[in-house]
Amino acid sequence: MAARPFQRVRGRHAAMSRRQDWERRYVRSLLLSDLTAGVVAGAGTFFTRFGDQVTVYNRQYLVWSALMPLALLLVLVAARAYERRYLFVGSDEYQRVLRGGAGLVGGAAVVSYALHLDLARSYVLVACPLAIVAIVVLRFVLRKRLHLARSRGENLRRVIVVGHELSIIGMTRQLRRERYHGLEVVGACLPPGADGVGLTDLTVFGTFDDVATAVELADADTVVVLSCPELDGAAVRRLAWRLERDEVDLVVASALVDVAGARTTIRPFDGLPMLHVEHPRLHGGSRLVKDLVDRLGAAVLLILLSPVLLTVALCVGLTSRGPVLFRQVRVGRDGRLFRIFKFRSMYVDAEARLAELRHLNEHDGVLFKIRDDPRVTPVGQWLRRFSLDELPQLLNVLSGQMSLVGPRPPLPTEVAAYADDVRRRLAVKPGMTGLWQVSGRSDLSWEEAVRLDLRYVENWSLSLDLVILLRTVTAVVRSSGAY
Repeated sequence: MAARPFQRVRGRHAAMSRRQDWERRYVRSLLLSDLTAGVVAGAGTFFTRFGDQVTVYNRQYLVWSALMPLALLLVLVAARAYERRYLFVGSDEYQRVLRGGAGLVGGAAVVSYALHLDLARSYVLVACPLAIVAIVVLRFVLRKRLHLARSRGENLRRVIVVGHELSIIGMTRQLRRERYHGLEVVGACLPPGADGVGLTDLTVFGTFDDVATAVELADADTVVVLSCPELDGAAVRRLAWRLERDEVDLVVASALVDVAGARTTIRPFDGLPMLHVEHPRLHGGSRLVKDLVDRLGAAVLLILLSPVLLTVALCVGLTSRGPVLFRQVRVGRDGRLFRIFKFRSMYVDAEARLAELRHLNEHDGVLFKIRDDPRVTPVGQWLRRFSLDELPQLLNVLSGQMSLVGPRPPLPTEVAAYADDVRRRLAVKPGMTGLWQVSGRSDLSWEEAVRLDLRYVENWSLSLDLVILLRTVTAVVRSSGAY
């Protein structure tokens, strides 16, 4: 096998020390931000209700406000919200924060009842949720700061990928595209007999037997093992034994594409560990909760954003001829048709001019997208840049036709061109925002957009919705892919 020349860059434990240093700093930042959120929520609630006067009546509220930061830290530790395997990416971190917050509210209720404390329920139901919301927002800000640092090449794990050449190429491309995962591929190990000619920009360190040596030579701290028949359970176990001496992380990539960990459990079957995959939650109580959250959220947003809606409506109506609202038939859950509402961002003859512009399509799938669409009005360009044209869809959410978060609502002509697996997108309500929208919008290929929508359908959760809503804010501010 032809291997490219390489040299050892640093000491054997240099990469591990660097990773542990920035991870410790990150966890310390989380502790400080959580403590700050608890102090601000406790003090803010107390001073809002009682002012700066301490009396016999409100003394116990002062004690509760002072203990809240410590209580928050304790419940978050109990919920394992500081374990590093749940941090940095994904929604597990936020799920654990929400569980900890629910545990704090329940614990406060039990303690006040058991000790006969005259503690107003309204105080607890304001202070605790306020603290949890603040914690989630601050953690999201810290995570975005980390992702920004990773985009600059900082705080990355150095990874050796083990597997077949085509699998390594696919994994490397994805990790380089989604740099926020923090995995920098620095080398590869291939099966015996493979020449690695396709890995033009990766150093090949040898075969599967050379992984431990490759880790040392490449100054790596993580090994990713891709699915391949040569690496069975016994081989992976022996590899783990060789790596554990230096505390090198071993990651085994599952062949189950886009299946969230919450849906997988390992259960013993006649002494053998079997991976069980649960069906996605497309119906039942969790969906009822989602519908309730969607409608309440839409109602609140319509009230809060009413000045913005009125301003945009005036701008649209006064700058171009035609109706303020644009109505179009879209396909909803289970293929049901509905009319979507948007602020009109095009001239009234846009549909009639579509045929003459079809050859300019810049998208590779069933969507029609061009950056400088002559049918878009000057005001419409501004509305699209910041997604303000989509705000009237809150009416669709309020009526139950759409969700705040979900796959993009497709046109009937697009659905007619769907392959069988793509129709899985119609298993849930379409959303105003979703993984597709916050991951690049129109800049993504059709294949990638479909993959993200299907990932959402298969792995939906309230915490994932929360993450997407937070990411929507930054995506709108960046306005990348919005045209």
